[in-house]
Amino acid sequence: MTPEPAETTAPAVHRVAVLALPGVPPFELGMPSRVFGSAMDATGRVLYEVTVCTADGGPVLSDAGFTVLPAAGPEALAAADTVIVPPTHAMPELGEGGPLPPEVTAAIAAIRPGTRLVSICSGSYVLAAAGLLDGRPATTHWNLAPEFRRAYPKVNVDEEVLFVDDGDVLTSAGVAAGVDLCLHLIRRDHGAAVANRAARICVVPPWRDGGQAQYIDRPVPEPVLATTAATRAWALEHLGEPLSLAQLAEHARMSLRTFTRRFREEAGLTPVQWLTAQRIELARQLLESSDLPVDLVAHRAGFGSANSLRQHMRTALGVSPVAYRRTFQARAAA
Repeated sequence: MTPEPAETTAPAVHRVAVLALPGVPPFELGMPSRVFGSAMDATGRVLYEVTVCTADGGPVLSDAGFTVLPAAGPEALAAADTVIVPPTHAMPELGEGGPLPPEVTAAIAAIRPGTRLVSICSGSYVLAAAGLLDGRPATTHWNLAPEFRRAYPKVNVDEEVLFVDDGDVLTSAGVAAGVDLCLHLIRRDHGAAVANRAARICVVPPWRDGGQAQYIDRPVPEPVLATTAATRAWALEHLGEPLSLAQLAEHARMSLRTFTRRFREEAGLTPVQWLTAQRIELARQLLESSDLPVDLVAHRAGFGSANSLRQHMRTALGVSPVAYRRTFQARAAA
């Protein structure tokens, strides 16, 4: 008798709980459902299950004046693989380092150890007030950084980035930076192809260059006609070639000094930092989607050698090209 084939079970869907607190902005509250709900594998299977919950299971008033009726209470936090905390505009005491309401403290205490914690914008105040950011790097909206430092001096705040990934705790800057962080999580969990597809569905860029630095309110420079945008687009088409700063400046028809200054103003990074980030992203896509030898991946991404690619990926991602490929190809096979 021919044995029947063993049944295969699809991998469990990743459970995301979004904690709605009083005064929550609707955009940041709905963002995780929209972005994670757009993440699907090659067969169209949805990869995340997103549940909006409150600390006590009851409704909360948003800062837009309407009431949010949650799908669950704190039990959703206890069952989640990832917990996301959007901002709250109804707890001004947190800006002074004040305590969380008892029901919020109890709900956060019920989260299982090892659960991934995420904040969007001033949701970082909630994590900080719970002591979950002590000694860690974190970010928040750039306009709140001075207040945040005063209220939570044990947190290492960096207001110039769009988000901070500290492993099991991640924080994002203001408003739309939450989209960047959600896409980063999808990319981390399932690779660039899935994240890029989700970004296209949401009609947002899969990756934004630079950080919050480009949005911080500073004295407005004199208007200029020339920009580095065309040169950045040209560089993306020639990542596999050796691109010097002099070549980039010449393409932009600027002096080295002017080009470097203007590039940083527009992209939030130096030209070298920006090029390295784009090359790493291209290498990731090649490692995930092809069987090209690592040497060839390094060449096509503009790193020149496998050793150079290895060093850059370890610095940026903490893994080697071989380990990165093994991880995401194994997930694709599963």
